[in-house]
Amino acid sequence: MLLSFIIVLSSLFVFGQDEESLWVINPLLDKLNSRQLDLGKMQQVVVTFKIDKVYKVMALEKIKGKWKLAISPVQASIGRNGFAQENKKMEGDGKTPNGLYALGQLYSYEATIDTKIPFQQVDSLDKWIDDSTSNDYNKYVRGETTAKSFENLKLKSIDYKYCMVIEYNTQPVIKGKGSAIFFHVADEKYSPTAGCVAIAEKDMLQFLKWFKPRKKKAMLSIGIVEVFE
Repeated sequence: MLLSFIIVLSSLFVFGQDEESLWVINPLLDKLNSRQLDLGKMQQVVVTFKIDKVYKVMALEKIKGKWKLAISPVQASIGRNGFAQENKKMEGDGKTPNGLYALGQLYSYEATIDTKIPFQQVDSLDKWIDDSTSNDYNKYVRGETTAKSFENLKLKSIDYKYCMVIEYNTQPVIKGKGSAIFFHVADEKYSPTAGCVAIAEKDMLQFLKWFKPRKKKAMLSIGIVEVFE
């Protein structure tokens, strides 16, 4: 239950966290730095986890070969039915996929963003296809489509004001295994999503400012039990 710029990095910063979050932060950093947990070439990781019935998101960054906490845990919302077991995610199940997935294209309603990563401003023509019978399933489409269902990337709500693709089921795309999994903005109530990970707008802006374009980024979703195994 997990997952990658104002960097305040030190052990003092870690110990400044709430005590419950430390039960995840410290063991996870230990596993990463002892190489018991390998994230490959990823250098910035957005971690989603659950503590005492509350979902949270934090950021870790690899600097000079060592993983450190980059952004302190913030409240988040995930799929209405929790996390899917690894490789068990299906279209429409209301679950957030468990695992390590690259973070891809950023879409926004805005023409300018305080970020160094590339982004695309969207309007009513921009869509993400969730029709599992379509050849464009789990892909971005601009303009007309023959798909029976899709997500508009510009909504009347704040949700997709900043919307980053979590590269789940994208390479390759397997029909029916889930689509339109994004890292996006949560509403004021932190309402459950259909499978995405969402955080408050102010927190999203912090993450967008933190991302570095030349560093490989990912969303990591893991269970607390896995941290201690």
